Amino acid sequence: MARKKIAFIGAGNVGATCAHLCFLRGLGDIVLYDIIEGLPQGKALDMLESAPVLGIDVNVIGTTDIKQIEGADCCVVTSGSPRKPGMSRDDLLKINAKVMTDVGSAIKKHAPSAFVITVTNPLDAMVTQLKRVTGFAKGRIVGQAGVLDSARYRTFLASELGVSTESVSAMVLGGHGDDMVPIRSYTTVGGQPIEKLIAAKRLDEIEKRTRGGGGEIVELMKNVVVLRRGHRGLQDGRGDMLDRKSVLPCAAYLDGEYGVKGLFAGVPVVIGAAASSAWWKIQLTPAEKTAFDSSVGHVRELVEAMDKVIAAG
Repeated sequence: MARKKIAFIGAGNVGATCAHLCFLRGLGDIVLYDIIEGLPQGKALDMLESAPVLGIDVNVIGTTDIKQIEGADCCVVTSGSPRKPGMSRDDLLKINAKVMTDVGSAIKKHAPSAFVITVTNPLDAMVTQLKRVTGFAKGRIVGQAGVLDSARYRTFLASELGVSTESVSAMVLGGHGDDMVPIRSYTTVGGQPIEKLIAAKRLDEIEKRTRGGGGEIVELMKNVVVLRRGHRGLQDGRGDMLDRKSVLPCAAYLDGEYGVKGLFAGVPVVIGAAASSAWWKIQLTPAEKTAFDSSVGHVRELVEAMDKVIAAG
């Protein structure tokens, strides 16, 4: 049986980490693309040479020729400039909007049937630009942010209560920024509502840390957040490759869902084979809906700012 083909566009820390995680799980043959000569080839060869030890039978190639993504079933886009200390997501717009235009054109030409996962920041604007350029249906392109944000939230809650993260069920929705929305009404630990376990004031503090989680790591490492971003791309990729139909919080294109039209925002999505991705409807409380709408409003502002940058050349 023919193996699936997964293309990673961007072989930096995030792309290579995600590719390696997919390699370890044998999800499919891997193409690692980057514009820096030697970087993708070296990382691919290093990965491939570990296959006999690990008992993995997939092919891995590294390339600076974008044509090598030809026929990919899934494209994971991590290319672009990383967020650096003191740099807001808006600062990345000028550089990364151009990158997404080039990448989207290549995917449309060489992998027109692929399911696309976008990781590049500013996430909500970059996945918007990719959809515009590719013209793909909304079920075939998502931005991966919610898994990362939700994982941070679950981590902090588990630490607070002294339990396994597996016992914590939580989602963070809305835009991928400082106004992301942890959904308390759907947050449970061992089946118990979180508000019965942690006082409101302490929950506010934990949620504030969740919103600033990316900046906290960037300040500590003086670099991009690598490991968790790699893992979040893996979760979406595994859902698509294995048709798992996992419900994951992703930046999805909303066409009336949740009262939003024509924008990407974090909502629960059923990730399966490309043709079966669907939005999972939940009922937000009035306070959560207000916060969600405010977050989406900032996404709209971000997209408008990107449009101005693009129009200015």
